[in-house]
Parts: sequence; C-alpha cells; structure tokens
Amino acid sequence: MVRWSGKRRFGPIGVDIGGRSVKLLQFNTDRSRVCEAVRWDLPPGASDDPEQHNQHVAEAIQQACQQRNFHGREAVFCLNAQTLFVQNIRVPQAAGAELRRIVCAEAAGRVPFPGEEAEVRYFEADNVRQGDVVRREVILLACRRPALGQIIAVAESAGLLPVAVDVEPAALLRCYARQFRRDEDQQQRSMFVNLGASNSVVVIARGADAMFIKYVGTGGRQLDEAVAGHLKMKLADAAALRRHNGDRRADQRDPEIAQSIAESVRPILARLANALSMCIRYYSVTFRGQPLTRVVLSGGEANQTLVDWLSARLNVNCELGDPLRSYEKDSLPGRAGQWDVAAGLALRDVN
Repeated sequence: MVRWSGKRRFGPIGVDIGGRSVKLLQFNTDRSRVCEAVRWDLPPGASDDPEQHNQHVAEAIQQACQQRNFHGREAVFCLNAQTLFVQNIRVPQAAGAELRRIVCAEAAGRVPFPGEEAEVRYFEADNVRQGDVVRREVILLACRRPALGQIIAVAESAGLLPVAVDVEPAALLRCYARQFRRDEDQQQRSMFVNLGASNSVVVIARGADAMFIKYVGTGGRQLDEAVAGHLKMKLADAAALRRHNGDRRADQRDPEIAQSIAESVRPILARLANALSMCIRYYSVTFRGQPLTRVVLSGGEANQTLVDWLSARLNVNCELGDPLRSYEKDSLPGRAGQWDVAAGLALRDVN
C-alpha cells in the first residue's frame, strides 16, 4: 500500500510520453476516481532532434497542466521503446543475489550499449524445460543511464517532481491487472497489446505477473504512411483521414473512403498480425500447457474494427480494452484505450 500522509488526498500524476502526444492522469488517494486527465499533442517532427524533442515534451507537459485540476507536483514517468531494451532470456536456476548476478552477466553480452552505462532490471517468468535441463525464464530490461537523466531533466523543466521512473510494459500490465482480479482471472493467461503511434508493446501475463514482453515495430505512423503512399496524399492529411474515418460509426463511414483506407493498410496490419502470431507461438512453445485466454487491444490506435480483424486471424478471443472502465470519471475525449499506460503509471506505489 502507498503510505500517504494524513493531508494527502491524491496519487501521483502518471505521465505517458508518446510519439505524438503526452498524456497525464491522476487518481484520488484510494484510486476510485480519476481526478484529472489530459492529452496534449506534440508538434509535428518534434522527435527528429533529441534536445528539441525534450524541450517540446517539457513545454507540452507544462501546457497540459495549465488550468487543470492536477494536485501536487509528484509524477511517475516511464521508459518506452525508444529508451528500453527488452528480451526474454533463459538462465540457470538461481534465486536472490545469485540470480541477479547471472542476469547482469547475461545482459552484458546482449544490450546494445556499453555495460557500464546500463541500468538492468528483470522480471522472473517461470521455470521452463530446455532439453533435459530446467532453466529459469526471465524478462531482461535495460536502459542507458543517460536516458534516465533525460527523463528527470524533462520532468524538472516541466515543473514536476519525478518520484519514480517505470517501464511502459509494467504500467500497461498494472493497469489491466486491477480489472482482472478474480481468482479465476489470476490463473488465466492474457496478452495485452498497446497499439501506439510508432510501435506496439506486447505483454503476455499470468494474472499480474509478466511472462513475455516484446516491442513490435508497427503503429499509427506506419499506417498513416501507407495511406499517404497509396492515396498520394500528404502525411498529415492521411493521418486526419484515417483518424476521422476510424472514429465514426460503421454506418456513417463513406464506403469508398473506408475501402481505400482498408486496401492501404492491409499489408501493415498483416505484418502486425504475423508479429503477434509469432509472440503467441513463442509463448506457447515456451510455456506448454498454459493456453492464452484473451487478447486485449488498447492504445490510441485500437478500435473495434481492428479487434474483429485480428480475432479472425489469431484464433484467440480478442477484446477492446477500456483501462478506466472500473473508475469514477468525467467524460474523457478520444479513444478510451489511449489512457492505459498513463493510468498504470498513476497506479504505481510510491513512498
């Protein structure tokens, strides 16, 4: 449990920095109500130059907080695909300090940056059989220490106090683990897929425990580029067309436009379905006898049309995620699934 002081009535602000926007969300102390949530779009091309990107992010956070009902300055930020290395690995069985020593030694030969710059963490998944030997499956996570420094600098420039830096997959899982808390849910295996602006993060979990994590290089930007190329449009116009069409009810969409968009994005969605199938295959081969129960799609790019399309191709029950469905809240603009990571960050325990 979080140890709040007697006068404290609000949790930390969860700050989700995406490829196109920043999203901020805050709960009350007992996490029963969303006190405030806001999305602020980043200017086009803000991510091309790292220093300029950080400046734009800090300014966006400041603007998002203005004339809003956020309480306090404490915030939880996160590492995402641009700063995080993730890989499932198998190591000899061990526990405690010995397991950490083994994982760190294994990480030294895998992370794509100097070991002395690496900040290493890991999740324990389960014991798995490899031939005649039982080994420990762990999820290795690493980032460069300067990346943490940049996040802290952005937070301070935006006027916030970073009380924790989490990882995006953990925030995603934490958000939905609170929805699936029945005893039967804790025994089920679920795959959570956040479809973001530049990529998608996949988390397969047993209850609240991660068993597999992977980033997939398919997101809204690739879909927009496909539409722009197919219809000979500017990228910004293609993004607006795809978003406007996707957010309308099926009976209100222009059939010709919908068909053109569908033809444009079909190869990208096929690539996504293939990547998700490979994730499911890895999981099924590694953790035999533990079939997936559901696939939950969320993120700013998730919609019911895509849920139905993937359900038919993955042969697994797919559903559209609503990360805030169990909380009291005022009406929030845009797709419900876009708040999953911000909510998971705001739910993190901090001292």
